[in-house]
Amino acid sequence: MPNSNRGSCGFRSSDLEEEYDRPSKSQLKREMTALQKLGEQLVNESADRLKRVPMPDKLRDAIMECQKIRHNEGRRRQLQYVGKIMRSLDEDAVAQINNTLDSWKGLLKADTVLMHAIENQREKLLSDGSALTEFVQRYPAADIQQLRTLIRNAKKEAAENKPPKSYREIYRQLKQLMSPPSISTENSDEIDESEEADEEKS
Repeated sequence: MPNSNRGSCGFRSSDLEEEYDRPSKSQLKREMTALQKLGEQLVNESADRLKRVPMPDKLRDAIMECQKIRHNEGRRRQLQYVGKIMRSLDEDAVAQINNTLDSWKGLLKADTVLMHAIENQREKLLSDGSALTEFVQRYPAADIQQLRTLIRNAKKEAAENKPPKSYREIYRQLKQLMSPPSISTENSDEIDESEEADEEKS
């Protein structure tokens, strides 16, 4: 008499369900690789940022130790250890880390957009005589006299091939006026550094 709990191949249906519920080897490998890369990403973050990432102390200590290692082989082994700890975390802990890093990516993208907007506004002020009046109408807090002096000095510096002190100061003044109130001090500093690096290249 056939067993009602078995299918035509002789396996119980519950066995097949357990088999399907189990993640495949390729899926497990992808998850392990993703966690290893996430650990490497944390190692590349600054110490100040790491303080703001929610994670177990064991993981934080392993990451900070990895940052101190300069020898390639020693660093590789420590990165593997970081990955091992990452794989021991539950889904919620990994999600919190990912959410924190993703929020920084969003801020950096917004900062890049803001940086280009400030640069474009500065060039407009230097090339268009009516641009300053329009800018002050949009940003009433702007000191029109100070900006007018800076614009005049920036043009003079460019004509005489002098260091662009006023040119950079215009950028800083515009950044203070055009930056949203929620912008962080850290990201604001990053915008300054990026802008000055671009100037050095040009």
